[in-house]
Amino acid sequence: MRLINIKPARPLAMALTLLPFVLVFVAYAIGSDIRLSANPQDKLLPAPGTVWDTMVRLVSEGDRRTGRILFWHDTWASLQRLAIGVGISASIGLVFGLLIGLLPLVRSFLAQFVAVLSMIPPLALLPILFIVFGLGELSKVVLIVVGTLPFLIRDLSQRVIEVPHELLVKAQTLGASSWVIAIRVALPQLMPRLIQAVRLSLGPAWLFLIAAEAIASDLGLGYRIFLVRRYLAMDVILTYVIWITVLAFLIDWGLRWTSRRFFPWAQEGL
Repeated sequence: MRLINIKPARPLAMALTLLPFVLVFVAYAIGSDIRLSANPQDKLLPAPGTVWDTMVRLVSEGDRRTGRILFWHDTWASLQRLAIGVGISASIGLVFGLLIGLLPLVRSFLAQFVAVLSMIPPLALLPILFIVFGLGELSKVVLIVVGTLPFLIRDLSQRVIEVPHELLVKAQTLGASSWVIAIRVALPQLMPRLIQAVRLSLGPAWLFLIAAEAIASDLGLGYRIFLVRRYLAMDVILTYVIWITVLAFLIDWGLRWTSRRFFPWAQEGL
């Protein structure tokens, strides 16, 4: 039997899924134990128990000065920025993806322009965004939009181009206008791809969010990480990194569930 034909049973599949996480945890625990044995004051790799105690403290204890639990305020601030930025990108990307994919005139006008924009490193524009939009919330949201929008437009427009030409011909034969074809033919084909494209853009979106918060912010997950790094508070940093990973996983899982729930015909295996 060839390896490509071997499919693990559900218990084995679950075990294989968990195995990399267990190996990473074990490797970290061993590395931490080695460093702490050599130097009990070492801060680079705090013991797993120390990280857990810090996590419990951060999620349950209020700040001494304000009384607020900063962990949850940081989380809410970052999620707001991320949701607004990705939401704006998805909305604009959907519209321009349809226009570029369906209309040859618009494709000739904008396709290469968007392609060139996608080559610009978004983080290189961060100083410009701070100058133009200030250091408030707007610049952080704009960075997420600038960083993710060109990819979304290119990906969605390509999906529209890949819509079978026969469908477009049949719709026109039945008297459908360009507007009807966009709404009744292209859009249903595009929605599953939109969810998938948003899933793929979440990684860069988190990167741009953390970078913007680290440079100019007084609240947020990225701000807190870069604030405590000067004290080498690795237990706090690891807590926030783990939490960001959990949030990213939950958002991705929610989008994947939405895709399977509403578009089961288009997302098989994802």
